[in-house]
Amino acid sequence: MCSPVQPQKRPLLRLYLVMSVVWMITFFSYSATVPNITCHQWGKFRLNRMYRPGDVVFGGLFEMHILTVFPEMSFTSEPEKPRCERFYPTGFQFAQVMAFAIEEINRDPSLLPNITLGYHLFDNCVHLAVAFRAAMALISDTDSTFSDLGCTGQPPVLGIVGDPGSTQSISISRVLGLFRVPLVSYFATCSCLSNKREYPSFFRTIPSDVFQVKAMIQILQRYHWTWVGLVVSDDDYGLYAARTFHEQMSHFGCVAFHETLPRDNSRVEVRRIVSTILRSTARVIVVFCSTPYLLPLADELITQQVKERQWIASEGWSTSSAFRTGQLLPILGGTLGIAIRRGEISGLHEFLLRLRPDSRPDNNMVSLFWEETFGCQFQEQKAGNDSQTCTGQEDLETVDPVYSDVSDIRGGYNVYKAVYALAHALHNLLSCEQGKGPFAGNTCAELHTLQPWQLLYYLERVNFTTHYRDRVSFDENGDALAIYDVLNWQAAPDGTIQAVTVGTYDEAIPGTDKLTLDSDRIFWNFKSNTPPRSVCSEPCPPGTRRTPRKGEPVCCFDCLPCADGEISNTTDSSECYRCLPDFWSNEARDSCEPKPVEFLSFEEPLGVCLTVTSLLGVCVCLTVLSVFARHRSTPVVRANNSELSFLLLLALALCFLCAVLFIGQPQQWTCQLRHVVFGLAFALCISCILVKTIVVVMAFRATLPDNNVMKWFGAAQQRGTVVVFTAVQASICVVWLTTAPPTPYRNTHYQNSRIIWECTVGSVVGFSCVLGYIGLLAAVCFLLAFLARKLPDNFNEAKFITFSMLIFCAVWITFVPAYVSSPGKYTVAVEIFAILASSFGLLVAIFVPKLYIILLKPEKNTKKAIMGRPTSKK
Repeated sequence: MCSPVQPQKRPLLRLYLVMSVVWMITFFSYSATVPNITCHQWGKFRLNRMYRPGDVVFGGLFEMHILTVFPEMSFTSEPEKPRCERFYPTGFQFAQVMAFAIEEINRDPSLLPNITLGYHLFDNCVHLAVAFRAAMALISDTDSTFSDLGCTGQPPVLGIVGDPGSTQSISISRVLGLFRVPLVSYFATCSCLSNKREYPSFFRTIPSDVFQVKAMIQILQRYHWTWVGLVVSDDDYGLYAARTFHEQMSHFGCVAFHETLPRDNSRVEVRRIVSTILRSTARVIVVFCSTPYLLPLADELITQQVKERQWIASEGWSTSSAFRTGQLLPILGGTLGIAIRRGEISGLHEFLLRLRPDSRPDNNMVSLFWEETFGCQFQEQKAGNDSQTCTGQEDLETVDPVYSDVSDIRGGYNVYKAVYALAHALHNLLSCEQGKGPFAGNTCAELHTLQPWQLLYYLERVNFTTHYRDRVSFDENGDALAIYDVLNWQAAPDGTIQAVTVGTYDEAIPGTDKLTLDSDRIFWNFKSNTPPRSVCSEPCPPGTRRTPRKGEPVCCFDCLPCADGEISNTTDSSECYRCLPDFWSNEARDSCEPKPVEFLSFEEPLGVCLTVTSLLGVCVCLTVLSVFARHRSTPVVRANNSELSFLLLLALALCFLCAVLFIGQPQQWTCQLRHVVFGLAFALCISCILVKTIVVVMAFRATLPDNNVMKWFGAAQQRGTVVVFTAVQASICVVWLTTAPPTPYRNTHYQNSRIIWECTVGSVVGFSCVLGYIGLLAAVCFLLAFLARKLPDNFNEAKFITFSMLIFCAVWITFVPAYVSSPGKYTVAVEIFAILASSFGLLVAIFVPKLYIILLKPEKNTKKAIMGRPTSKK
């Protein structure tokens, strides 16, 4: 984004002015001590003016011409006086409004009774040098001689209305402020003039540019125009407005380009500015300038036919009649302008038409207007040319109505209020009661010794309502209340441009949005007749964030999608926001949704399969148990303690059932029960197998001579051993559940996009002891079975126990890496699979061979077959 423009300083000119004033003060102070000194002017400025005498005279500065021509200087002879050219009817109308207001006040018996106001109005020609000369003429009189250099008596004017230009007002106010001469401007809007330390005697009936910029910014915000061009005049009005605009725009958008209109109307520079406008992608252009600055640019826009642009006009040219021609309609049609509040002044139209010229040299402005309007010349000015002679009786109603048109009076209404502000201040000044005055010694002012600083005191406190119910007062900075009309340039029936009021901006409205617009009445000068798009980059949709482009303004950016778990739910968001821990971004990344809760449920296919498998295992165990119970008297069942076989089958059924506890959403009781049942069931199961293995080994040892070991390890001892081995596991589980039991846990760290319900083991030591004890029993059982696998029995159960333990150990050894690497609910699935696989392994390895003999080989289910020795081969 471009940096704010710093207003250009004019140190040499200001130094010159200050030095001149200091010299004048010093000279007059010294001369006041020398009696009977008379000074003569070296010469007179050629100034256009209007004059009417009165008891008190108010001065005025108006733009009656909008072009000043300075002759070439040869420095060999006295230079010619500058010439004012290109008559400006609107500025002359403003001067006539001041004359009308003073006549109206003189007729009002309640305001300044018995006092006649006069006026002395000058043409500033829209040039600082001319305006400054006029202002000096107002405060120092225009007589050819000065006999009273002590500066006593009443000054020529008590207050001045004007100047309309900010640059002129700045320079003039610096000098008038030294003498405390009030200057009430009706058109100078530079925000710098609100500084009372620098401009103590400056007031204005038009709001400061700060409020005008605010109104423009709210228009840009209303239509989301974030990429705009800026064109300003090379004076204090344009440069200060540009600085304020940059500051305000930086909070909302960017300035695509910033161009300054040249002072000298250089065609080359104007063409370059138009080329910049054509190259830029900005479709909205804000222009701060007065009418004279914009005229060359308007001509070039016509030449190059620059269309499809939305212009935003400052109050300096939004109501100017110079741009109302039909030729500019395709170019400037649709312009939105900030304008001074429209007012009504009854009787003004008739007053303007009653104007007649006279031959007084101090009133030559009327004669110039008359000659310009009717294209004639007065007899004393003809000098032998063939132009038509002015009679002074021409009818103003037959010519261009720009001068007499009061249907849309705005700047003139500010002139009207400025005159009345000075009049009310003077009225309050002269209404002072002696002994209650605000000045030294509680004195009041006298009419014959009135001083500008006395009027300034009352002007600061003026507060009144006009005949048209508009309140006039000044704040501590000398500024008026901020209220504007928003204009739209539309086609008039005659093909020209007319300004239509489509909204208002009122600073008095509470809240931040002080703009009121009727969008249905706005004419958009585009093919679609809709508001244009003026952005460097289209706004980022929800679900994305802006990332600036390197080396470009902040309004130029790319849109990047938000990362997983982050969202942006507004358009053109500058950053993405992370969802709360239990939420996750949706696919569009524009809202956070509750994370899906993941656990192995009974409804999903995997859960159904594992549940069915678990129940199938239970059914198989019960079926085998029923078969063994039915054939409990057969040698195969009785060979290894049928009670242990029945208990082992029940333990295996319990192992199959505990797998079901691992399915479903974890609860406090299921988490504790699943691990306890798992630990006890497998401890009981392995204990039974271990005791069976011990029985096999001891049974072989019992066949040896003089060995009575079996009588010490009978059925009771076997049952007791199983109970002891299982009780050890139960003790471990009790300690585990007492100290740090398993609990349900919402795991949001393993997978950010979902919540995994799982059971934490609580105490890792407790869980390790449970698994370690099972592993210890299995290892001892496997070792004994492996050692007894080649015992010379015809039916040696140790072989099947060895195989079953081999399967059991293999399953649980491979379970560990599979468990660690399985994500989410598949972790539980792996654990269930290990339980089922090891249980089926034990069931098949130990009981299927016996079932085979019981059901398919009943001839081998005899004591002789079981106890017989295998036949040896010779």
